[in-house]
Amino acid sequence: MNSLLLNTDGVQIPQLGYGVWQVPADEAEHAVGLALQAGYRHVDTAAAYGNEEGVGRAVRACGRPREKVFVTTKLWNSDHDRAEAAFDESLERLGLDYVDLFLIHWPVPAQDKYVQAWRALEKIYRDGRARAIGTSNFTIETLTRLMNETDITPSINQIELHPYFQQREMRAFQEANGILTEAWSPLGSGRGLLADPALEVLSRKCGRTPAQIVIRWHLQLGHVVIPKSVTPARIKENIGVFDFVLDQEDMAVISAMNRGQRLGADPGTFNMT
Repeated sequence: MNSLLLNTDGVQIPQLGYGVWQVPADEAEHAVGLALQAGYRHVDTAAAYGNEEGVGRAVRACGRPREKVFVTTKLWNSDHDRAEAAFDESLERLGLDYVDLFLIHWPVPAQDKYVQAWRALEKIYRDGRARAIGTSNFTIETLTRLMNETDITPSINQIELHPYFQQREMRAFQEANGILTEAWSPLGSGRGLLADPALEVLSRKCGRTPAQIVIRWHLQLGHVVIPKSVTPARIKENIGVFDFVLDQEDMAVISAMNRGQRLGADPGTFNMT
């Protein structure tokens, strides 16, 4: 398992994680347990997912030292003005003493409280309750404002990112500012990406599944990637990507797939609270 260095006191994040968005609360403990048994060492959850309890139970029961499992959770939009209290509630649900990474889930620009929330995350970080802090779904505009008005640059920004929506300008901005890029919906959320003929050709060439091809593309571009599945075979399949490499021609094929096609909400206008 490769790890990447965050811009925060030498903290390293496993590059391939297990995402639990839309994993039902009553299935989360079992699914995360399977992922940890398969070799994942990074679990990504959020208060809004409603499954922090199950994630925490699996982490505590996995038999590995706490410091060997990287746990991410996120601050929901309605809690921007009570971030410390919401963080404590997440910790209680997880049953953990700290998290490795705490993110603001969305900037919610119409609400205009994300700078206030970030200052609370800075305190949480300084208090040692989160080893690193970052953002999710922030744009160049909202990241720039955070960097201009607060003390700590986010360590990572989690954004929608897959071959149909490659976000090159966003990725370049983040790299220039020392912010890692983390991909959510990395496999296109079951919306036809994995059936694309270009991926089927690469799949035959490499002897790997289309999902493995896409995950490998993310890894070689330096993204943190968090595919989600509750199917045991796919959980194992998605981590079986460290024993092959895409060549330059393969990478160019996937680069040419970009459509600028967003599947999820636009963070510039998403204001759900």
